[in-house]
Order: sequence, then structure tokens, then C-alpha cells
Amino acid sequence: MEANLKNSAVTLNLGGTTAEDVIAVARQQAPVMIADAVLAELGRVRTHIEQMAASDTPVYGVSTGFGALATRHIPQADRAKLQRSLIRSHAAGMGEPVEREVVRALMFLRAKTLATGRTGVRPVVLQTMVEVLNAGITPVVREFGSLGCSGDLAPLAHCALVLMGEGEAVDRQGVLRPVPQLLAEAGIEPLVLEEKEGLALINGTDGMLGMLLLALADLGELVDIADLSAAMSVEAQLGTDQVFRADLHEPLRPHPGQATSAANMFNALAGSPIVASHREGDGRVQDAYSLRCSPQVTGATRDTMDHAATVARRELAAAIDNPVVLPDGRISSNGNFHGAPVAYVLDFLAIAVADLGSIAERRTDRMLDPARSRDLPAFLADDPGVDSGMMIAQYTQAGLVAENKRLAVPASADSIPSSAMQEDHVSLGWHAARKLRKSVENLRRILSIELVVAGRALDLRRPLQPSPVTGAVLGLLRSKVQGPGPDRFLSADLEAAYQLLADGQVHRVLREALAGGR
Repeated sequence: MEANLKNSAVTLNLGGTTAEDVIAVARQQAPVMIADAVLAELGRVRTHIEQMAASDTPVYGVSTGFGALATRHIPQADRAKLQRSLIRSHAAGMGEPVEREVVRALMFLRAKTLATGRTGVRPVVLQTMVEVLNAGITPVVREFGSLGCSGDLAPLAHCALVLMGEGEAVDRQGVLRPVPQLLAEAGIEPLVLEEKEGLALINGTDGMLGMLLLALADLGELVDIADLSAAMSVEAQLGTDQVFRADLHEPLRPHPGQATSAANMFNALAGSPIVASHREGDGRVQDAYSLRCSPQVTGATRDTMDHAATVARRELAAAIDNPVVLPDGRISSNGNFHGAPVAYVLDFLAIAVADLGSIAERRTDRMLDPARSRDLPAFLADDPGVDSGMMIAQYTQAGLVAENKRLAVPASADSIPSSAMQEDHVSLGWHAARKLRKSVENLRRILSIELVVAGRALDLRRPLQPSPVTGAVLGLLRSKVQGPGPDRFLSADLEAAYQLLADGQVHRVLREALAGGR
């Protein structure tokens, strides 16, 4: 979701960074600064690398080949060529370019790791990467190329190639232009890599981690909107708000996400004349699961997000490279580039997102069926039979739900050996991240359809009025989407509702309305 530009700079320091910093750089184009202590530490650590480079003893990543070619010692005269060849050969991605915010996130995260001093690069390497970010130059990173072990090699190599003055990149306006021209206009000198620096630029989980952080930021809003759309559906279908009382949740089943979602729904329905109209004399004993169990499902999604955020925080605190320079100057091979911890939670989130969309679709379907909708017209049509109303909106929603179920199949359960069986088990975390992005986008569309349908159903309950909270959101919706009436071009209405979610307006009105009711 696009946000306003952030004016305050984000500073890279030895203490690491935060998820908020990553989002600010990726989405809000926040400028990046480097603390003086970072540059001093990079200079200190680099002396160890230069000593090893001058030695006759082979050191992986410094004076040898890479991957399955690690046994070959490379003479000093060929090492600049070695680094250049590494980046050129590993920039082997194919497919459509990934989104600008993803590239900016992975570049900033790689810069964060370089700033730890554990990779052994010269200060100029970090400075050049930061200068490219601040100039609004975005390398073209292709969809396919990463297996998520040895990190996101191909995506990061496409970025490193631009630092060298090669490859493909776009300017601030998204226009593809020659890289030497872009660097020259920004006053950036192309980078000439030295020992160890090629691996340091490409050996991290930055792509999959960046996409995890972006997905969590999006889902932070979407779970609130799922509580809202569920409340609107309950209200529209003359359901009860009493199952969302606090005493039925945390004291009896202490899942924190469930308690949060139940409170959101209960507060959203507070003061509703529609709910009050059937509080007495209602013959139904209890509502269907898709209404009554909404907090349990959305709440479980919240708890899944909390677990994923814990993994993300740990990964943000990591310094991932191979080999890595230890604080005492030793350089050691390791396996920290393996993306399994991140890949697992990316897949876990895709499962939760699929189920959250599924229950929303079930609520929508109930509102369209006159046998279950409590006296609403069939498909909420103006003249059922002549008009089809919201019939095909549910088809679209069901198609999105079906796709999310397919996307919930875990990528991390698969593995394809590579590099002549040296890299014989991979995480496929990049793939898990790519499909999660699609799942989250589909969820936003699923919820926008529920809002359109529930909003029309609430209008059809007039003269009874919705609650102050649901009424405020319905008012926003009506500023872009007309209320009930004869059939019209429905796709435009659904896209307008989607845009209200995508630009944050629905979430903002929801938060303000809930705060106003306290």
C-alpha cells in the first residue's frame, strides 16, 4: 500500500534496524543515512580481509571460487575479475520485474547487514548502495532466480550489478534508463569490487524478509478491516452481537488475537439500531459459524502474524553472510543464509490468509441467499429476476478465494538441489514470499467485495440505521460507490471499494470511528 513520503531519515547504525524503518524506506522513500560509528567499524574489519587477501592461504570468498568451485585458489591478479564475474553470472533472473517497494526493501536490508561490520566490505560499498537508494534508482529484479538458499542470490546480484554501473534500472518515475546515465546524474561513481565484496552483496535472505515485513504491514490493516466487514455482515443479517462479549473470549479461551477481534466486532456493533431491533423475540438460537466464529478465525490470523513478526525481528537482528567476519577478526563459513525460518512463516501466513478470505466469502454468500439472509431480496437485487444484483460479485470473490487456497500450498515443503549438489537443500523462501504477496492482494479484494455487499444489505434494512462505526464506513463507501438500485457496471464499483482499502481510507475511518465511540 502506497503511503506519503517520509521526511525524516532512517539511520543505519551498529544496533540494527526496525520493521518500521524498512517500510519507511521501501514505501515512503525515506532517505537513508549512515552513522559514523558504522563507517569506522567497516574500516576496522576490512583490515582483516586485506590481510587474508595478501596471504598464500586460501580463504573462501576472499581468494577462492564460489559454491561448488570453492576449491580453486584465485591469484590476486584475477580477483577483481572474480568479483565482477560473480555478480554478472548470478544476475540471471527471468520473468517480470518485481515491485519497486520489494527491491527497495531488499536493498535496504542488505545495507543493514553490511552496516554490521560482519561482512568485511569497505565503507565505500555501503555508501554506494545507500546513495543509489537515496537517488531513487531502482534496479530491475526479475521474478524468478532465487531458491532461498545461499540467500536471494539472483535478486541481490541484479542490485549489485547496478552498483557496478551495469544491468538494468529505473528512475524515480519508473522509467527504464541506462544505468551509467542514472549513476552519473546522481553523482555516483560505479563501484569496483574487491575481495569478499561480491559475496557480501548477494548472500542474504533480504528479499524474502523484505516481503515478509511488507506483508505484515498490509495484514495489520486487513485484519482490522476483516473484523469490520464481519461486523457489517452480522448486522446486515440480523445476527447477535452478544457472542462477541469480552467474558466469552479471553477468560474462557485466552488467545490474544481472538480477544482483540471480538472486541473490535463488539465495539463496531455498539449502538446499532439494527441490532437492537431484534434483540427481543428473535427465534434463532445462534448464528451460523461464518458469523459467530469470525473472531476465532481473524484472531488466529492475528496470532499467526505475531509469530511471523517474532521471526522477522530475529532476522532483522541477524548479520547474514557466508563467510562471515567474527568480532575477533576470524572469518568462518556458516549456513545462516538458509531461508527456512523465514520461509516457514511466509507459508504459515498464506494458510491463515486463505482461511480468512474463505470465511469472508461464506458471510457474503449468506447475504445473497433469500433462504438464509433474513428477508433480504435475492442477491440484493433491485428487481430479482430482471436484475442480478450482487450475484456475480460473489463469483469473483469465490474465484479469489479459490486462488488463495492454491497459494496456501507451502513452497517451503519443496526443495530442488543446485550447484552440482553442493547446495542440495534449499528453502524456496523467495517463492513463499512471492505467493504470499499475491494472497494478501487477493484478500484485500475479497474484503472489499464483502464491504460492498454488506453495505448494500445495510441500506436495504432502512429505515433502521447501522451503528455509528459501521455507518461511518458505509458513508465513506457511498462517497465512491452508489447504493441499491437497478443493475449497473459492477466491476467499477468493486474496484472503487478496493481502492478505498488500498489507499488506507477505510482503515483510517474505522480507527477514527472506533476511537470516537470510547
